[in-house]
Amino acid sequence: MISGFSMHSSAHYRQSLTRLPQIAVAADQFQVLNSAKDFKSRILSLIAGATQRIYLIALYLQDDEAGREILSALYAAKQRNPALDIKVFVDFHRAQRGLIGKGKQGGNHLMYQEMAARHEHPIEIYGVPVKGRELLGVLHLKGFIFDDILLYSGASLNDIYLHQQERYRFDRYHQIRSQALTRSMVNYVDDVFLRSDAVQRLDRTQIPGAKQLKGQIRRFKQSLRLSQYRFETILPNSQEIAITPMAGLGKRGNQLNRMIRNLVRATDREIFICTPYFNPPKELNKDVEALLKRGCKVTIVVGDKTANDFFIPPEEKFSTIGGLPYLYETNLRKFAERNQRHIDSGRLNLMLWCCEKNSYHLKGIFVDEEWALLTGNNLNPRAWALDLENGLLVHDLHHHLRERFAEERANILAHTRRISHFDQIEQIKDYPEQVRKLLARIHRVKAHLLLKRII
Repeated sequence: MISGFSMHSSAHYRQSLTRLPQIAVAADQFQVLNSAKDFKSRILSLIAGATQRIYLIALYLQDDEAGREILSALYAAKQRNPALDIKVFVDFHRAQRGLIGKGKQGGNHLMYQEMAARHEHPIEIYGVPVKGRELLGVLHLKGFIFDDILLYSGASLNDIYLHQQERYRFDRYHQIRSQALTRSMVNYVDDVFLRSDAVQRLDRTQIPGAKQLKGQIRRFKQSLRLSQYRFETILPNSQEIAITPMAGLGKRGNQLNRMIRNLVRATDREIFICTPYFNPPKELNKDVEALLKRGCKVTIVVGDKTANDFFIPPEEKFSTIGGLPYLYETNLRKFAERNQRHIDSGRLNLMLWCCEKNSYHLKGIFVDEEWALLTGNNLNPRAWALDLENGLLVHDLHHHLRERFAEERANILAHTRRISHFDQIEQIKDYPEQVRKLLARIHRVKAHLLLKRII
């Protein structure tokens, strides 16, 4: 049954969450960082301080000022200590192309090869092909590991994510020190990525194409669907929190998707959801609307269209990709209109984030001041069915993190405004002419139905 609410109470779903395998972590070893600049400086200090291993897993490590600074710091650490195990994992396809809408460019792999040629002790940089084509799915797994410290964020590594220049892309940033958690995440990468002949070194000049790797990628995709973090359950004491790491790929049997739905349905009083692109999977939409009907308080923080990665200011040359923020906004307006009575009652708070020319990339969920989800999952159909995702479910039974999470939510809300009526959200007739024409063309051929599944 899709909604599940007529069958089970929130208590049922909370029990299903508490039965998940979990790792006990000392509450004082869990930190929240509040800005992209803090995140960047922490990465650099953790690189400098690592003695045994550094594993960086991200969608991409960009050939730009910030990306080069991070990679240079990794190489400097490796030259100082050749025994330091440094491995970087990025998406195979994304690493070998230029930026969308920026004309013909070389890929980031050229920087990796150039740096490798200039240093005596190499760093292993791997391209992970989750699918045969980027459009059909990418490496969206997150986590930077420095010895026994995990630095977790939805951010990738480039100028805007690290606030290298004037603009930044706002995300969530958490540091957790736990030998069991980092061991589990390293083992997953070693077991699943490094044992696959689909995963290729990008710091070397001879890289097979996706067509050459067709069979290997198919087998790799199957192994990803079946793989999960492995660890022994360690139940927390009264001074600890519980963390469950989980991975997921594809719609069928996706344990991460199931956990996210159970977390939403476990809500007893209030839920706080962050997503950069308002395009929730149908199941999640139904779960959220069922919470509203039950009288729960729902806060959804989403980026204003101008805070979207793909927004193109009206004075700049328009391209098709610039239509995406408007598509997301039309989704949000329909949702607000459908639930206006809940907005009026104060049960539903739709908060739009906007801060000058900066962009918004936050994901995650807080439930009843007891549960929190840290994830790179955009909570959209693409994350639900196509990309390789992961997340950390945090259970704070004794409320050790209550103040830290309250401060984090306040930081998130600092640049938001509440939508009190759906008419405050622009509609198609308000958009620039090029956008109106594009959206009309998309709806005429019903392409929006396909786009909702892949963006």
